[in-house]
Amino acid sequence: MKRFTEFFLFLFIFCASACKNPNSTNLNINDDEDYNPIVANSVDRDLDAIKADGVLRAMVIYSSTSYFLYKGQAMGFEYELLQLLAKDLNLELEVVVSKDLDSEFEVLNRGDVDLIAHGMTVTNQRKWEVDFTEYLFLTKQVLVQKKPDNFRRLSWKKLDRALIHDPIELIGDTVSIRRNSAYYERLQSLSNEIGGHIYIDTLDSKLSTGEIMDMVAEGNIKYTIADENLAKINASHRPILDIAVPISLSQRIAWVTRKKSKNFRKVVNEWIRKERKTTRYRVIYNKYFKNKRAFKRRTKSDYYSLKNNQISVYDNLIKNYAKKIGWDWRLLASQIYQESKFEPESKSWAGAMGLMQIMPATAAYLGVNNPSDANESIRGGTKYLKQIHEGFENITDSINRIKLTLASYNCGLGHVLDAQRLAKANRLDPNVWNDNLEPMLLALSRPKNYNKPIIKYGYVRGSEPVNYVNQIFDRYGHYKEFIQLE
Repeated sequence: MKRFTEFFLFLFIFCASACKNPNSTNLNINDDEDYNPIVANSVDRDLDAIKADGVLRAMVIYSSTSYFLYKGQAMGFEYELLQLLAKDLNLELEVVVSKDLDSEFEVLNRGDVDLIAHGMTVTNQRKWEVDFTEYLFLTKQVLVQKKPDNFRRLSWKKLDRALIHDPIELIGDTVSIRRNSAYYERLQSLSNEIGGHIYIDTLDSKLSTGEIMDMVAEGNIKYTIADENLAKINASHRPILDIAVPISLSQRIAWVTRKKSKNFRKVVNEWIRKERKTTRYRVIYNKYFKNKRAFKRRTKSDYYSLKNNQISVYDNLIKNYAKKIGWDWRLLASQIYQESKFEPESKSWAGAMGLMQIMPATAAYLGVNNPSDANESIRGGTKYLKQIHEGFENITDSINRIKLTLASYNCGLGHVLDAQRLAKANRLDPNVWNDNLEPMLLALSRPKNYNKPIIKYGYVRGSEPVNYVNQIFDRYGHYKEFIQLE
């Protein structure tokens, strides 16, 4: 008996020491539960790599609040915030439009983007795969249901009876939502909470919340769920929708980063915490989520990208003249927006007039009698573009040729030729815009450069043509995303 007791005492001491010994070979069966292959195999890309590239690649979605085109201008809550963030981080913003909500985390972890920048509800299930930033705002989820078609003629009592007032009334009924959404998780939890089954009809992940709410309003589906702030703004022009029934408590809405991007997330978090307290943040938020009149005006406009494949009222004219110079009409439209924001009566401090801001002397040379006439202005402007473009026939790359043409249209051909001479003197390629001709135009604003014997046209404020060209191409990138070629 004594030996038996000593044996178990020895065994107890051995096991206890093995558990305490960091060098022991004891295996923890829970280790496999902590291992996350998705995170382990995600790209090792953090703030240093992003800064080295000089580009903030952010994924957004087309929606009436996040990112869209209106009257030729890219807009959206997330888009405006991203512009501010990129500027504060001294990065160029590259917007990537999500093609499939179901694959966004995969795209992020693969390193194609560094930030998913459309509001996502923070949930524990999602945290297994990605990490969330500081919240942008708080909201709650609400049920979206349709009132009877004759609701305006019904008494309050009859209307009240026709609607659901408590989530428990959804037992045995069907709610339509995107599968990989926080709404899906919420409905599953709600079924457990109320002790009854709610049927879930899963919709295409490419549909936006606004589009799904329209499906309810049109009677194609019975119910859906939406974040309250999105529901309010989207229902503002759909009085037949009722959004009064909450189905969740307040939830955090945030952006998404890779788990491995700790330093980048820290910087973004600091920026959001600071930005959330500013007046400009509140102005931007109210612009997209509270200004119902502006929202209604946008969504009813023919020049709202989520409604029509149009940029401006002058699209047909632009298409016609773009063909004559062999340009993508969306690029020409971007230039016209840059010049006048599609306002034919526009006039600059220097006397340039019309859609393409033609100077009086140039208008006379081009045979433009009325610069405020849209047809005359675009005809004259494209004629001038063609003349400049033909002068750069030695440039084989089409994009560089167009960029030099646009720069010449803005500041004058002579100054661009001077920049080419200065580029040659500095052993740069005079026919390449980025990192070659671009810095030479900037350099021509300094006396030590514009006073050189090789410079014939002297001083030019180089930032103007540089910003002009770059902004036109940035906007052109948005137009290509939103507007399809016919």
